Amino acid sequence: MKLSQFNYDLQPEQLAKYPAEYRDESRLLVLHRKTGEIEHKIFKDIINYSNEGDVFVFNDTKVFPARLRGNKEKTGAEIEVFLLRELNRDQRLWDVLVDPARKIRIGNKLYFGENDSLVAEVIDNTTSRGRTLRFLFDGTYDEFKSTLYSMGEMPIPRYIRPNAEPIDDERFQTIYASKEGAVATPAAGLHFSREVFKRMEIKGVEAEFITLHLSLGHFRAVDVEDLSKHKIDSERVFISDETAEAINAAKDRGNKIFSIGATVLRAIETPVTTTCRLKPFEGWTNKFIFPPYRFSIPDALVTNFHLPCSIMLMSTAAFGGFENVMNAYNVALKEGYRFGVYGDAMLIID
Repeated sequence: MKLSQFNYDLQPEQLAKYPAEYRDESRLLVLHRKTGEIEHKIFKDIINYSNEGDVFVFNDTKVFPARLRGNKEKTGAEIEVFLLRELNRDQRLWDVLVDPARKIRIGNKLYFGENDSLVAEVIDNTTSRGRTLRFLFDGTYDEFKSTLYSMGEMPIPRYIRPNAEPIDDERFQTIYASKEGAVATPAAGLHFSREVFKRMEIKGVEAEFITLHLSLGHFRAVDVEDLSKHKIDSERVFISDETAEAINAAKDRGNKIFSIGATVLRAIETPVTTTCRLKPFEGWTNKFIFPPYRFSIPDALVTNFHLPCSIMLMSTAAFGGFENVMNAYNVALKEGYRFGVYGDAMLIID
């Protein structure tokens, strides 16, 4: 398929700037992929589409405050550093993006915090992800991490708002986030409240957790028309023995596997056997799912309404069917659904 097939007209006012007042009261568009039928619900209604013994698979990654604001040595020019990935714990090395990048050179020192209490030195500017910084800090690792994160902000996408606000500290995380390492949130999970989890428990619906640490590669713009030529950055994935066993057991007894988000979709389709069994996994994935694609594990997908030409939209279309999904997007636009990370949700199910 071609990149241009995933373009559509999204107006700025249809992007959600803030989350819904209550997590589980976002709107829910239900797409039945076999018939193309569409229903309009509230998110808390999702429990009505599940049965006892079904499994909801969540991504328990936790977003860290990845955006730092500081100044360049000598000139005092304002710079923004976006932390991407910790490279070396002992040497305090991080891969980062720097803005404006054109004025940053190897050897430059960058200062952060009141009284320039944290200093970093640029040691490499040739990586595909931007720059490598060495933070100069004499304390323990825990003291360094605490200092670094105390200066950071939640990495709210620029298309939502230019700056993070106090509300984002809570609402840009899922309520079950526990494994720190993501620079973006698995948005589909933001709709799940404690009340929804309790209703799942009462109904006998199981919750299982995998970890995929979202990087900017998941959101980087696709710049080739032929999707088969697009490569995405690898992301770290963890799937435990217990989770793999629970998912395989559910499939064996004929229950449905609900993928909560495109990141879960990607993770559980990575370590699959030739007999369509999920294997435990700890490693990296650069799997790019776009139509046509034959899925082995999930039977249903919960996802947000994604931006035009995004790889999340492509993965959604691979699961729900290209024509079905693009038609659902047109309906959502006409019906006033909210798009983006803080927007409404869609359930794709047979």
